[in-house]
Amino acid sequence: MADRERLSVVQAYRFALDVTPRQERVVLAHAGAARVAHNWALARVRAVMDQRAAERSYGIPDESTSPPRLVGLCRRCVERGIGRSPMWHRGGPECSKEAFNTGLDALARGLKNWSDSRTGKRAGRRVGFPRFKSRRHSTPSVRFTTGAIRVEPDRRHVVLPRLGRLKLHESARKLARRLEAGTARILSATVRRDGGRWYVAFCVDVDRAARTPHQPQAVVGVDLGVTHLAVVSTGEVEPNPRYLDAAACRLRRLARRMSRGVGPDRRTGRRGSKRWERASARLGRAHARVAHLRRDGLHKLTTRLAAEYGTIVVEDLNVSGMLANRRLARRVADAGFAELRRQLAYKAGWSGGRLVVADRWYPSSKTCSGCGAVKTKLALSERTYTCTTCGLVLDRDVNAARNLAALAVTVAGSGPETRNGRGADRKTRPGGLVAVKRQPGTATAGNTGTVPPQGRTSNHELTHAS
Repeated sequence: MADRERLSVVQAYRFALDVTPRQERVVLAHAGAARVAHNWALARVRAVMDQRAAERSYGIPDESTSPPRLVGLCRRCVERGIGRSPMWHRGGPECSKEAFNTGLDALARGLKNWSDSRTGKRAGRRVGFPRFKSRRHSTPSVRFTTGAIRVEPDRRHVVLPRLGRLKLHESARKLARRLEAGTARILSATVRRDGGRWYVAFCVDVDRAARTPHQPQAVVGVDLGVTHLAVVSTGEVEPNPRYLDAAACRLRRLARRMSRGVGPDRRTGRRGSKRWERASARLGRAHARVAHLRRDGLHKLTTRLAAEYGTIVVEDLNVSGMLANRRLARRVADAGFAELRRQLAYKAGWSGGRLVVADRWYPSSKTCSGCGAVKTKLALSERTYTCTTCGLVLDRDVNAARNLAALAVTVAGSGPETRNGRGADRKTRPGGLVAVKRQPGTATAGNTGTVPPQGRTSNHELTHAS
């Protein structure tokens, strides 16, 4: 198998840390140095931009000022002030230079995103100008790209520059095996606090062996919803666990307990009491647990779908518009539609399959999967689809999933889903994933002929496929 084709990808390995109080102080010092460097460079960038704006108001043409690129402007400010600024020595001798580079790199990326959003190079919602980071509200984080970054032979400790030997809460055997085999190379390590716990995330360049799905010719449509998280055209139904609703009572109780404490007041400079800090930490851990459960469930579902089927068809949902509905916003956000689609996009490529994204305006729910007739209106409360043309009676979500699976036949030969500059999934291109409307009566309800064969895998086998 030495000549087997391999795929080089960049992926992250994230592990929880068990840091000592002294190590936590050192990590917080590095995160504080990154925040100070970010604010220090941002102040100088804003000063230069204000000066350029004043020069233009005086009638000085832009050609005379020769404005540099925004990303280079940040680095030029650093080069001019790196030796004179006391910021560089504020972190003390225990802070690594990588801490300051973390803040400067974050500012450079923020300026680039803002500039690309203004010029139309970046799709999606408008990106605002970078703002100063607050010590209280910003998430402590520091990234290391150089120095001693390794996993110890016992696979229970990692070594980072200036931080030394840190104990892992779980074993890093999966990453250690790849490093020992020479199929992985660590690019960077990021230490970040999330939900009251410290984590280390390794950005790794991995050589993955090329894989093939268990059913490479099978085509399935996946209809996402709130009642059921996902309904597959094979009839498999993935229930919506609704982790946020399950933890709602505990979250409300912790929030009330925190509101009764003496919190911080920025106007008077008052700090929060110890009881308020403990209550705030408990509430943060409760929210983090909900997020972890949601992420774990989505990973298991997407891994199983990508490893089983060769072609997966999903819808391009208008999630931002769905969040505007105050009756469904909380449950739509709890489902994580965008995260599910993002995971399917890269896991389908890893498994040797492809992901097809249907057009946002494709009427998958209104179209009959038997004869192709399209209803003019279909209320959200109608959970059973009844076709007045051929008499087909089917669950609404299963009918939509079958239509999505049939759509893949009309766009056969299209490649895997591409990504745009902002890292999000690109919208349907003209002439790409376009649904072909069938004339009513072209197929019967008993023998549709529109959905490709799904194989003979039962739901029980799908559950234990991985």
